[in-house]
Amino acid sequence: MADPEISETAYACDIPAGRPWSRVLKKGQTLRIIDCEGQQAVDALLYSADDPAERYSAQDTLRVQGSAYVELGTQLISNKGRVMARITADTSGSHDTSAGCCSCESNAVRFGEATKYQHACRENFILELSNHGLTKRDIVSNLNFFMSVPIEPSGNFTVVDGISAPGSYIDIAAEMDVLLVISNCPQVNNPCNGFNPTPIRVEIRDAPLF
Repeated sequence: MADPEISETAYACDIPAGRPWSRVLKKGQTLRIIDCEGQQAVDALLYSADDPAERYSAQDTLRVQGSAYVELGTQLISNKGRVMARITADTSGSHDTSAGCCSCESNAVRFGEATKYQHACRENFILELSNHGLTKRDIVSNLNFFMSVPIEPSGNFTVVDGISAPGSYIDIAAEMDVLLVISNCPQVNNPCNGFNPTPIRVEIRDAPLF
């Protein structure tokens, strides 16, 4: 007889390097994001499935946690002050939610005009949000899972080599029905992906039955 506390995978998908993905995560379900080959940044946004005007707030999340990073136990807070989801497992730790997502414009400013037309997370978000009736105006400060962004005492920060190993994962348990949008980051100009974007895997598990 199966352990009643263990829930089976209800959905799984391999997301190729540089591609977007989205799905509604029902209250009680858990999304596991797996960094298949290691050192791969995963940008993410959350919206209330019932009212997308309610969405993830990096500022409120950091204020409530009293921490500069997202890690095991972190509550992901909405712009209405409600808990959208919780981090219930984490094999990497210290995920960023301050550095934002890469874009064609920021690439050009940081890495030179020749990089302006490289694909970027902002463009992934725009493409994926359009499937849900949302636009670039709905992009807010995002989560950067598996991205290492140390903050200096001065307050300055920069992206450095990721510390996630192959198979590292993070679990996000939904506290409401949430639309979760992912960009499997295509960045090749800084070390967030080890200069080599790779695939990730997502798995959704239903709430365990007790």
